[in-house]
Amino acid sequence: MKFSIGGPLKLAFRPWVEGLENIPADGPAILASNHLSFSDSFFLPAVLDRKVTFIAKAEYFTTPGVKGRMTAAFFKGVGQLPVDRSGGRGAGEAAIKSGVDVIERGELFGIYPEGTRSPDGRLYRGKPGGLARVALATGAPVIPVAMIDTEKIQPPGKVMPKLMRPGIRIGRPLDFSRYNGMEHDRFVLRAVTDEVMYEIMKLSGQEYVDIYATAAKRQIADEAKAQKQAHKEAQKEAEQAQKEAAQAEKQAEKQTEKDEKERSDS
Repeated sequence: MKFSIGGPLKLAFRPWVEGLENIPADGPAILASNHLSFSDSFFLPAVLDRKVTFIAKAEYFTTPGVKGRMTAAFFKGVGQLPVDRSGGRGAGEAAIKSGVDVIERGELFGIYPEGTRSPDGRLYRGKPGGLARVALATGAPVIPVAMIDTEKIQPPGKVMPKLMRPGIRIGRPLDFSRYNGMEHDRFVLRAVTDEVMYEIMKLSGQEYVDIYATAAKRQIADEAKAQKQAHKEAQKEAEQAQKEAAQAEKQAEKQTEKDEKERSDS
């Protein structure tokens, strides 16, 4: 996949990279990245010599049709791990176990702490489950990563990508060994996640929003729905006003005709 997709991708888009020296030549590490675009999972592995294993939602592997099969082939080709997100706590535990397995094999494990793509290019609060628990359970260093401008290459709704240079900044590894044995303490999990998100914010230069991206998406969807409803109601009111104006004009014409007839008769 690095040769068939990674090579042409680097040739076409020429991504710039800072901090490659922070990626260990061997041994396990966790890459914690912001998430701006679907293409993040293409560009980050493409610029690294080592394989990166991400967990991915199971729908990427089970969607029917030609596009679904192509998507599944890609994710299988790059070694992505399917995780069913519909199973609540069980799904979360499966994701954590998958991450631990990757680390125990001495490989690179990639994760998006925000849990989903940013809806507006800002950096959102990290979810404390997967990232912090895998880091504390394994003792692996966490390497913060910032994807730059990837959301501009193929914005939502656009089929053809825009040829421009995205960037990738890789920060120094973070050591959380001081929290060994505390992977079930929710305050520790929150502290670890917030520290990682702070480093990502410094690398990316993004505005930080202290809510989850999933909540922001719901807010945006609710606002769009409210605006659509308001527009519909305004349109309905305008149509009603237009109808009433037409009726008033018609009545005025009738009254004028009546007045003229009365004057004529007199």
